Amino acid sequence: MDTTRYLPGGLRARTLSAIVMLLTFSACSHNDSPFDDRVGDASQYAAQCALPRSGTDPYDNNQPYPDRQGTIADERNWLYAYMDAIYLWYREIPDVDASHYTVANYGSVPDAMDAYFEALKTPKLTASGKREDAFSFTYPTDQWEALSQGGVAVGYGTQFAVLASTPPRDVRIAYTDPGTPAAAANVARGAVIQAIDGVDINTSTSAGIDTLNAGLSPQTEGETHSFTIQDLGSSTSRTVVLQAQQVTETPVQNVQAISTPSGTVGYMLFNDHIATAEGELINAVQQLKAADIGDLVLDIRYNGGGYLDIASELAYMIAGPSRTSGKAFERLSYNDKNPLGSSSDATTSFHSTAVGFDPSVSRGSALPYLGLSRVFVLAGPGTCSASEAVVNGLRGVDVDVVLIGGTTCGKPYGFYPTDNCGLTYFAIEFQGVNAKGFGDYADGFTPQCGVDDDFTHALGDTQESLFSAALAYRSSGSCPSSAKLANARPPLSLLRSPLRENLIVKPPR
Repeated sequence: MDTTRYLPGGLRARTLSAIVMLLTFSACSHNDSPFDDRVGDASQYAAQCALPRSGTDPYDNNQPYPDRQGTIADERNWLYAYMDAIYLWYREIPDVDASHYTVANYGSVPDAMDAYFEALKTPKLTASGKREDAFSFTYPTDQWEALSQGGVAVGYGTQFAVLASTPPRDVRIAYTDPGTPAAAANVARGAVIQAIDGVDINTSTSAGIDTLNAGLSPQTEGETHSFTIQDLGSSTSRTVVLQAQQVTETPVQNVQAISTPSGTVGYMLFNDHIATAEGELINAVQQLKAADIGDLVLDIRYNGGGYLDIASELAYMIAGPSRTSGKAFERLSYNDKNPLGSSSDATTSFHSTAVGFDPSVSRGSALPYLGLSRVFVLAGPGTCSASEAVVNGLRGVDVDVVLIGGTTCGKPYGFYPTDNCGLTYFAIEFQGVNAKGFGDYADGFTPQCGVDDDFTHALGDTQESLFSAALAYRSSGSCPSSAKLANARPPLSLLRSPLRENLIVKPPR
């Protein structure tokens, strides 16, 4: 099964970045808690596999796999019962002929099950015409476990952005993490990809597209690819050879305080709600608090989401206790037969103490806070899920969130990844709403000030278009006339896995 997402023109998002420490939950249910009970009749079909795994699971204390011999019909029965029980839109599941989804028709059991899963998703569209469920997907369990629990992923330490996906293509570096192969080769934001392994970026052949894909999304540690790039500010090209390694992301970068005639403004780039972000966010807020900032520019234009608890911590550290005390950061709304809907665990408060995701942070330690009534958020189509929850949660307690950039991706949803027979299903199970009960942003949040992403300046540079527009808006109270509307060109796409566009909630136990 090819688990990649295809983009127009053949470029596809296979690069997996770190999503760490999320437990993967077996479909086997012991029916001893609301979380287990929620799967209903699916439990009677669980782990009856056409191709049962043997041996032990290295990511579950080497416990034997629960699989036993079954058929693909058993797997289809489990999936239908599971979706009918937990899927947020279970009433909209289409009536499809399950017997069509066979190895004979699709080539393998995982491919047939993935196709059946796609067929069960709601066909409804949002007001803007996009699919209501544009986010549910499947992933091989062994790969998901290695990524989610290993904390690192194979790559160069870069985020590729596609500004134009059909010839003439425009693929650039959005950012580079420090201490990675890309950083060592001085590959930085704004660099334009011209060729990969000798194949021009505008190739139209199938073999050429495969070469580009292989270079943009390496799968094996030690794999090397040659990139012809034109660096920002350069009129000439150069060739760099990048070797894929196990790289660790640095989610918080470029923390700084900037003096202006009307006070000090803080800035930080926040790229991922992963476990290590907890300590980095705390350090960043402490640094900005010591600088006595009066306003904050939070750059989450490339942040696809992650842990909801970290989003809650960040929102608290921005707003402080006076606005958030006793308030819900986000309530999870399930379908009408899911027992989790009546559970106290359905509400995530504004966390004033650390959850303890990051080993450097003591669980229960008091979080620093800025106590701001306003925040400027730099956003775009790469701003998804837990990042959107920060915006929505702050607005729920009347913090003035001024959005600068592009419309966000529109994902007020989340799921509990569930394995059955070696395939993990990420089926949308809940929708998040803020303290005011609002969560209807499936078409994304629209910015007050629409500005095109600017690849001609470094992130954190006050001349970069989004940051510059935020500073101007802060000064004048309106979007500067010089700002470019974000709809002046098609929205950029980020070459990243759907695993990086998550709202991850730890299940109640």
